[in-house]
Amino acid sequence: MRIFKEIPSNKPSTPLLDSVDIPSDIRSFSIHELETLSNELREFLLYSVGQSGGHLGGGLGVIELTVILHHLFNTPYDNLVWDVGHQAYPHKILTGRKNKIQTIRKKAGLAPFPLRKESEYDAFGVGHSSTSISALLGMAIASKDSFPDKKHVAIIGDGAMTAGMAFEALSHTGHLKPNLLIILNDNDMSISENVGGLSNYFSRIWASKIYKGIKKSGSSFLKPLPQAYHLARKVETQMKAMVAPGTIFEELGLNYIGPIDGHNLKQLKDVISNLKEFDGPQFLHIITKKGAGLDPAEADRIGFHAIGKIRSINKDKKSKQKKYQDVFSDWIVDMAETDKNLIGITPAMREGSGLVDFSKKYPERYFDVAIAEQHSVTFAAGLATENKKPVVAIYSTFLQRAYDQLIHDVAVQNLDVTFALDRAGLVGEDGPTHSGNYDISYLRCIPNMMICTPSNENEARHLLTTAYLHEGPASVRYPRGVGSNEPIKNKLIPFDVGKAKLINKGNSKIVILNFGALLEEAKIVASELKLILIDMRFVKPLDEEMLKKYLSKAEYFVSIEDGSVMGGAGSAVQEFCSKESILIKSILFGIPDKFIEHASRQEMLNDAGLSSEKIKSRLKKLL
Repeated sequence: MRIFKEIPSNKPSTPLLDSVDIPSDIRSFSIHELETLSNELREFLLYSVGQSGGHLGGGLGVIELTVILHHLFNTPYDNLVWDVGHQAYPHKILTGRKNKIQTIRKKAGLAPFPLRKESEYDAFGVGHSSTSISALLGMAIASKDSFPDKKHVAIIGDGAMTAGMAFEALSHTGHLKPNLLIILNDNDMSISENVGGLSNYFSRIWASKIYKGIKKSGSSFLKPLPQAYHLARKVETQMKAMVAPGTIFEELGLNYIGPIDGHNLKQLKDVISNLKEFDGPQFLHIITKKGAGLDPAEADRIGFHAIGKIRSINKDKKSKQKKYQDVFSDWIVDMAETDKNLIGITPAMREGSGLVDFSKKYPERYFDVAIAEQHSVTFAAGLATENKKPVVAIYSTFLQRAYDQLIHDVAVQNLDVTFALDRAGLVGEDGPTHSGNYDISYLRCIPNMMICTPSNENEARHLLTTAYLHEGPASVRYPRGVGSNEPIKNKLIPFDVGKAKLINKGNSKIVILNFGALLEEAKIVASELKLILIDMRFVKPLDEEMLKKYLSKAEYFVSIEDGSVMGGAGSAVQEFCSKESILIKSILFGIPDKFIEHASRQEMLNDAGLSSEKIKSRLKKLL
């Protein structure tokens, strides 16, 4: 493997890679040519992501694996499923998208994750973790009779493997025993001593055709002798357990192989080419380095997971303006100082959610439950029953995975759990799989739930305090990135629950109701058109007194929210007006009933009709 000290600023010379348009072009390559291709692919990936920004570390770690898989398997006829998809950039480059890779995550460019409509080589659309094995099992079962020669391969990371869904799928796979290959890409450790010596020796044996033949004939011979058969199987399992951590997978009914070096092309080729011919479910454990081949990325796996557009390894000067996650970070540390019962919980998003400082200052009160959103919510519920005050820091899009637990385990029991919902609304370059469009809609219908929608950084701090001090389940939603740079008051002062704030007095014909982070757009519209503007702050409970006062005299109310129009905050106001027999017309601005494709957040807002210009243009017609 060629090692790079920095990200190339000039387009590299990649003659072998340039000759590859589709995977079939590399099927005849020698191991030497595959090694050359891997080095060129790594350099090209570094250059391309350096120019465009995007996910880097995961892709660097699977260069060799990607090359070998497309070398050995007949893709796209054979199915290749990448879990989550952060690591799929090399796959996209080798499957006809090399010349478009610098458009990734940009408006009208390549999708940030595998996407079925983008390429026939993307067997399954992904974005959220731990779906690959379930999808692969469905593919294997569906094609078993019609296409018995079709191969099925899933690549899943060690983080995604922690989710319950992955183990549910493994259990079902072991029960059905289809012909498929699951590759565990374990990049949470370096190549250790056990990845060599006896482990490598036995892994080669277990993945060999000789072992396959002996095992098959031995089983046939010993099965009439039940005691001898079970003794032999037990000895085999115990021998594997001595040198490999695969006993659990064996017990689930999969043939475990590994761990092996995921950067050793020859070893990967030898082992996987043999496993292709095995019957039943195979489980290959490989060890890789996230960021492999770039020194700074290997040293800082988190920092180089995804990067912005850069021309060298020197990081851009950080803005002094606090992001919403920084506001949350400061708030939870400050609140924890005042309340020893506060517990911070995250499902594997410590850095992204802003829990780094809290985890260092209060390690005994910090819990990273891994990619286990369902568990995180019920774990919080259990804590709350014993008078602890759990704060679950979670992305809006990921809370969707724990909806039953939210209702059944928290809301039904009216437990005191605070949900800090980061990345609410249109999230930007990661696209529709990561946009947090639906939390208002799916939380609003749950009894006992309070929903807070701060309009800026200072409001976020106050509403986090409000939600935390509220007795019962409460959520505070805020977007990715920075807000309006509102000065932040350090005191932990709550707002009155359900009380809105009048921002602008104006023409009483039209009343604008703002819910959340689009207040600045609403201010522009209200100022230029001289309209009444109210920052609602809460979706549930609504400020009914304020609504009665202003809507009873108005001809229209206009709601603005960075969330789904269907079932959203505007709908809540419509329901209130209906209940109170307030006859008023309404215009609801929010995310329409469609998925907004990846682009910058501002471009996505514009596509959704949520820019100040588009709102103003529509309202002018009413005056």
